Amino acid sequence: MGNILHHRPWLRTVGLVDEAHLDRLHRLGLTSYEARAYLALLRRDSSTAAETARLAGLPRQRVYDVLSSLVEKGLASTRPGRAVKYAATAPEQALERLVAQHRRQLADLERETAAMIDSLTPAYEAGQEHTDPLEYIEVLRDRSAINERFAELEAGIKNEILVFTKPPYATPVHEHTEGLEVARTHRARSVYEFSAFDDARFVEGVRRYIEAGEEARFVPQLPLKLVIIDEQIVMFGIEDPVAGRSILTMIVVDHPSLAQLLKVAFEAVWETGLTFDEAYEQLVVQPRSA
Repeated sequence: MGNILHHRPWLRTVGLVDEAHLDRLHRLGLTSYEARAYLALLRRDSSTAAETARLAGLPRQRVYDVLSSLVEKGLASTRPGRAVKYAATAPEQALERLVAQHRRQLADLERETAAMIDSLTPAYEAGQEHTDPLEYIEVLRDRSAINERFAELEAGIKNEILVFTKPPYATPVHEHTEGLEVARTHRARSVYEFSAFDDARFVEGVRRYIEAGEEARFVPQLPLKLVIIDEQIVMFGIEDPVAGRSILTMIVVDHPSLAQLLKVAFEAVWETGLTFDEAYEQLVVQPRSA
């Protein structure tokens, strides 16, 4: 305690409780020096600038500016004489003046805010009417981005997913175990190319999907990679005309009319496909027998 009082002598006059008063006066708009000077002035009928500096622990070279500011704000008054003295304004009046100043500032801020709202609202409303005609279309080329987006679409399925599956695969069916739960809980139909039977791991993956509830058909060749979800969202792949299959580009379109049209195409291809057993017999068993 002795060390604190040595470095901050004004505490001996105003008391340790005034730390809270300092904070409140600061929140009312006074600087730290102004708050300390006002609290020091309260303890006496009047004080000279030098006395105030000593009692408040203020630098002598700053005290005149601080006291002048208090007088200007109505928190102190001067008493002329051989040595000018300063007297604190009664707290009720002084603090009410500070609060009144905040009220005026708040009123000004409210008026300025209302004016800004009036000026900005037309621009906002005009912006809401402006939409990007292609904002429902996404183009994905990075394989990780394709996998992430497909996982999001898969998680949002409500009723049905239809798939044309063909190389190149962002994730081969035997590695995409998350889809097994979809096959168990939703109607899932997939059409695969005959080339699926060239990879034993892929064939085993398809078998697990079918056991989980997926309906599958196999055709010699598919025109493109395609996913249709709930007759609402379409995800399809297109080949780079130069790089061919080495570059995988997927497009996502959230458009029910397109989804319904492509579902008609899906159904047409589905009707021409072989079941898993029929395709396995034709592509695996018979070639072995031959």
